[in-house]
Amino acid sequence: MKVIAINGSPRKNGNTSQALKVMTDELEQQGIDVEIIQVGQLDIHGCIGCGYCGTSDEHHCVFREDIVNETAKKMREADGFILSSPTYYAGIAGTMKAFLDRVFYTSSAYFKYKVATSFSVVRRAGGVDAVHQLNNYLNLAQTVIPPSQYWTIAYGKEKGEVLQDMEGIQTLRKNARAMAWLLKIIEAGKDKIPVPSEEKRVMTNFIR
Repeated sequence: MKVIAINGSPRKNGNTSQALKVMTDELEQQGIDVEIIQVGQLDIHGCIGCGYCGTSDEHHCVFREDIVNETAKKMREADGFILSSPTYYAGIAGTMKAFLDRVFYTSSAYFKYKVATSFSVVRRAGGVDAVHQLNNYLNLAQTVIPPSQYWTIAYGKEKGEVLQDMEGIQTLRKNARAMAWLLKIIEAGKDKIPVPSEEKRVMTNFIR
């Protein structure tokens, strides 16, 4: 089994990276392969809602010069993924937003019933809002989100301070442990329990 871990921080080795390593170390101890992909420092074009991905082969995004299509493919093929971001103005980092808009617009249909989670790192306040923003992508893609003991937020400003937030680190570690458990449960049940039956989606527009 494999998990793709997305780091949305512009700082490669900052607090978000260190908190993410806590989770990936736990997954690896549980026998799960992990690939970390750093996107926060890249130049990533935002989604323009052109609809090209709806008709293109393999539902690729029209913008092919950045990492989005390549990473979306890896996330489609993985058993699960982690989304992580620092907190900027009570929200996620801008490049991460551009990345997620395009990945989920092209690939949400491939993510259904995958195990996925998210966390944010924050200096003081706004972390709950950032996690909620990340989880909006996971919920709309119908992923299975593992639990933990508290909101998946860790605190720290200067590099390395996040590791002093013992409760936050424990929360992330327990979240990763629950993620590994869910991955194994779903894998064990694939041949025994079918996924829920599907219905044709009803779309209701309020402007006629």
